[in-house]
Amino acid sequence: MNTRIVILGAGTGGTLIANRLRRKLSDADITIVDRDDAHVYQPGLLFVPFGLIRPEEIVKSRKRQLRSGIHYVQSDIDRVDVDGDRVHLTDGTVLDYDVLVIATGSRLLPEETEGMTGPGWMRNIFPFYNLEGASALQPAMSAFDHGRLAVSIVDMPIKCPVAPLEFCFLADWYFRRRGIRDRVELVYVTPLDGAFTKPVAARELGSLLQRKGIELVTEFNIGQVDGDAGRLISYDERTVPFDLAVVIPLQGGADFVGRSPGLGDELNFVLTDQRTLQSTVRPNIFAIGDATNVPTSKAGSVTHFEGDVLTHNIVQFLAGRPLDEHFDGHANCFIESGDRKALLIDFDYDTQPLPGHFPLGVGLPLLRESRLNHLGKLAFRWLYWNVLLPGRDIPGIASRMPRAGKRFETVSR
Repeated sequence: MNTRIVILGAGTGGTLIANRLRRKLSDADITIVDRDDAHVYQPGLLFVPFGLIRPEEIVKSRKRQLRSGIHYVQSDIDRVDVDGDRVHLTDGTVLDYDVLVIATGSRLLPEETEGMTGPGWMRNIFPFYNLEGASALQPAMSAFDHGRLAVSIVDMPIKCPVAPLEFCFLADWYFRRRGIRDRVELVYVTPLDGAFTKPVAARELGSLLQRKGIELVTEFNIGQVDGDAGRLISYDERTVPFDLAVVIPLQGGADFVGRSPGLGDELNFVLTDQRTLQSTVRPNIFAIGDATNVPTSKAGSVTHFEGDVLTHNIVQFLAGRPLDEHFDGHANCFIESGDRKALLIDFDYDTQPLPGHFPLGVGLPLLRESRLNHLGKLAFRWLYWNVLLPGRDIPGIASRMPRAGKRFETVSR
């Protein structure tokens, strides 16, 4: 009997790992499951509220991104029977597997914060991390001509940790283009003690916020959102007033993980070895992308770098050979900063974002605004659909973080 591989989730991680495994294991029976047939290019959501991209431009069929021979099942997932090696779908279908890959990403949990989904929801309180929120925010931003705009994070971890900063920078640029920046107050509200999680990058990004006249409020843990009064209220009873709030809600893993004993943590992220990407609950279960609890950014670049390691380790597992502990937490992110410029950061488990160049001593500048980085961010959309999702390698970009080109002496400053 052919090896049965079941992949849960047909987003970035599920699609690229299905396509990579199809190329490596031509005789395997590969089945991938998702609730709908709408694959959203999530980096594009940032641009929707500013009218820079239309929602329909970032959505394609999930099934059409899969190589021939991959079976697509459209259904919600009820639970995983980790002892019986089978997946139960909500329509009653049962899928037996020899190898299971969980790639169901993370989901927004606005209902977990008191008042967030109350009277102000989608009126003066919006998310932009899904298509519905980003699309609804666009007319609200267009109509906003004065007042206080707060961009706030409820808690970590979140998908693409730099996206809220990008929203602030683009909002500054957007209101300047409209000639009303002097009538708009911008404030960035974060539970962190700085603009970012890593010291060097936090210093650079905090300085950029200051230069753009964006107020930074740190260590603000949101306990309540009052849409009627226009207030963010922290657990220690501090308040941040707003006329319009762009809020990044609490995020967690898929519901079915919580219904599958031992599979996930308290937020339903899959318990995963950070080096091999093998689940810690069963050796024939693996995870990729935002669905995991590995201590790196929940970002598309991480999923891409994980794909190379995970494909190799699934092949190793099926051959009865030891897994390689090769994933180093490599992440890189373009940070759109407005005025057709962007920064780039590149880091891993052990190395924080540093200045220099990527991927070698020459190339894209790191931790510095440039037009080249902005063009790189725009070019990534083509690479996403035509290289990353089909499971191809990007020439010159390895899964392990390159050390060449980085100025490590910056750490001690």
